Amino acid sequence: MAKNQSNKLFESSLVKEALKQSFVKLNPRIMLRNPVMFTVEIGTIIMLIVCVWIYAGEKSQGSFAYNFTIFLILFVTVLFANFAEAIAEARGKAQANSLRKTREETPAKWIQPVGEIFTDEIKMVPSSQLKKDDVFLCETGDTIPMDGEIIEGIATIDESAITGESAPVIREAGGDKSSVTGGTKVLSDQIKVRVTTAPGESFLDKMIALVEGASRQKTPNEIALTILLACFTLIFLIVCVTLKPFSDYANTPITIAAFVSLYVCLIPTTIGGLLSAIGIAGMDRALRANVITKSGKAVETAGDLDTLLLDKTGTITIGNRKATNFYPANGINTKLFIETAVMSSLADETPEGKSIVELGKLNPSSFNTQNSTFIKFTAETRSSGMNMPDGTKVRKGAFDSIRNMVIRAGNAFPAETEQRVKTIASNGGTPLVVSLNNKALGVIELQDIIKPGIQERFERLRKMGVKTVMVTGDNPLTAKFIAEKAGVDDFIAEAKPEDKMNYIKKEQQGGKLVAMMGDGTNDAPALAQADVGVAMNSGTQAAKEAGNMVDLDNDPTKLIEIVEIGKQLLMTRGTLTTFSIANDVAKYFAIVPALFIVSIPALQALNIMHLKTAESAILSAVIFNAIIIPILIPLALRGVAYKPIGASALLRRNLLIYGMGGIIAPFIGIKLIDMLLGLFM
Repeated sequence: MAKNQSNKLFESSLVKEALKQSFVKLNPRIMLRNPVMFTVEIGTIIMLIVCVWIYAGEKSQGSFAYNFTIFLILFVTVLFANFAEAIAEARGKAQANSLRKTREETPAKWIQPVGEIFTDEIKMVPSSQLKKDDVFLCETGDTIPMDGEIIEGIATIDESAITGESAPVIREAGGDKSSVTGGTKVLSDQIKVRVTTAPGESFLDKMIALVEGASRQKTPNEIALTILLACFTLIFLIVCVTLKPFSDYANTPITIAAFVSLYVCLIPTTIGGLLSAIGIAGMDRALRANVITKSGKAVETAGDLDTLLLDKTGTITIGNRKATNFYPANGINTKLFIETAVMSSLADETPEGKSIVELGKLNPSSFNTQNSTFIKFTAETRSSGMNMPDGTKVRKGAFDSIRNMVIRAGNAFPAETEQRVKTIASNGGTPLVVSLNNKALGVIELQDIIKPGIQERFERLRKMGVKTVMVTGDNPLTAKFIAEKAGVDDFIAEAKPEDKMNYIKKEQQGGKLVAMMGDGTNDAPALAQADVGVAMNSGTQAAKEAGNMVDLDNDPTKLIEIVEIGKQLLMTRGTLTTFSIANDVAKYFAIVPALFIVSIPALQALNIMHLKTAESAILSAVIFNAIIIPILIPLALRGVAYKPIGASALLRRNLLIYGMGGIIAPFIGIKLIDMLLGLFM
C-alpha cells in the first residue's frame, strides 16, 4: 500500500483540493485554532476596512492603491498559510482513500451461533453487520471482511492491499501469527475468524481518521509551541501599540497600514502558518513507512527514545537454527557420523532437520529406509530418529537426553564430545548429539543465523543515541554470544514477561524513554508499559491493542525509520521556528528605520538596507513575509534531513543553516523586492 504511493509533493488533484480548502479555512472559527494566523486575518480585515474608508474620502491614510496592495498581500499570506495545512491534509486524505479501498463493503460468511455453540450454518451478510465476537468463515479466494483473530485453521494470506508486499504470508490459529486484517485475501485453505473490533473501530479506520485530520489532536510539544508563538504575538502587539505615542512625540504620523504591516512582519507568521502542516506531514510520513500510529504523540516520542527492547528469535535472528558443523567423537569415522546424522534427520521436517540433511550433502534417496520406524521429537524424550528393520537405532537430540540413553545402555559417553557440547553452547550455538545403537558418535552444531545487515542497523540506532537490548529465553552464555555477534548494547537472558516489564520500569524511573517491539500476547503488558509500543501487524490482537503503533510490514528493525521520522518531525518544527524568529531581525531593520528616518535622522545608522521609501520598505517586508511560507512548504512536508551525527553536531548544523540563514535570507530577499518595486513606484 504505502510503498506504491506517489512521492510527488504537489499532485494537481491535491493542489486543487488544497486551494479550495484554503478559502474554506478562512472561517474565523477554524482560524481561531491558530492564534498567530488568526491575528493576521484580523489585520487583513482591518486593512479592508481602511481601504473602504479611503475609498469613502479619507486622506490621512495614504493612497487607496498602496493600502489595497497591503490588504491583498496580507490576504495572500493567510491563504498561503491555509494552503500549507490544506496540502498536508490533502496528502493525508489521499493516503486515507488508498486505505479506504481495503475497507469497502465485503460479503461475509457469518457462522450463526446457537447459544454458546457455533453451528455449521453459514449466512451471507455485509461486513458492516458483523459485530465484535462474531465468527465468520473465509475460504480460498475470499476477502477477509473484518479485523479478527483466527480460532481454527491455517491459511495463506495476501496482504499486499495493506502492506504493499506481494509475497503471501501464513496465518494460523493458536500462536502469535493469528491476527488477520480486513481487506486482505485468503489464497489457500480455510479459516474461522472471530471479529475483534466493532465496525468503524479497526486500526485502518482509526488511521483513516488520523491522516484525514479528523481525530488528530495536537501533541504536548505542539501545544507548548502554540502557546510560545501566542506569547510572541502578544509581545509584538504591545511593541506595535507603544510605537503610537513615540510617533506622536516625534511628530511622525504612522498609518494604520504601517502598524498592521509591522505587526504581521514581526510576529512568527512563518512557523505559525506551517505548524499544523508539519504535524500532519509527520503522520503522513509514518504511514508511508507502513506504520499505523494511534496518535501524533507516539511519533514525537519516538524522536526522543533512549532504549529499545526487541526479541531475539525472528527479530535479530532469522528464526530457524541452521546446522553449521559436524564434530565426530575420537575414533569415529567422519563418513559414518555424517551418514548417521543425515539418517536421523530424514523424517525431520523442521528447518533444523532439513539443514542437517543439506549440510551432509548426501542424497536422501540413497538410504534404504523401507519398513523403518521414524521416531518424532517429543518434549519428554527430547530426541528423534529412526528404528530400522534390522534393529539398528539411530537417534539425535539434546545432550543430556542422549547421554542418559547411552549410559543406561552401559556405554561410556565420550569426554571430548561433552567438552564440544559445552564449547558450542558457549559460542551461542545449539548442540545435538547423535547416537547409533546407544553409542555416542559425535555432535552437530546448530547456530542461530543473524539477519544480514542487522549489525549495521543497530550501529545506526547507536549513532542516534538509542540503546538496544535483546530479550531472549536462551541461557546467558548463548544470549551473550548472540548479543555480541548482533551488536546490541545489552541483553536479558532467560527472560520472562515480567522481566521485560521490570526492565522498562527501571529505565523509565531513570528518566529514559523506552520502546518495545513485540507480536505476542505475552508482549502486551510490556508494549502497554513502554513509551512507544510497536506491535507487528501479524501478531495477536492483544499485542496490537496494547501498542501505540502497528508495523504493517512486520519488520523488527522498522524502529530505525520510526525514530528518524520522530526526530525529523521535532527537528523540522524546531528549525522552522528558529528560522521564523530569526526573520524578524531583518524585517525590524527594514520597517522601523523607514518609518522614523525623516523625523529622526540619527536612525540612518540602522538603515543598513537603504530601502528607497517607507512605503517601499513596508511593501517589500510584507511581500517577503508572504512568499516565504509557500517556499518552505516542501521542507515542512518532507521534513528537515536527519543524519545520525549526534545532538550537539545537529544543533550546530541547524543553527548555522536555519538560524543564520533566517537572518541573512530576509535581508537579501527584502532588498531584491525593494529594487523590483523601485521599477514601478
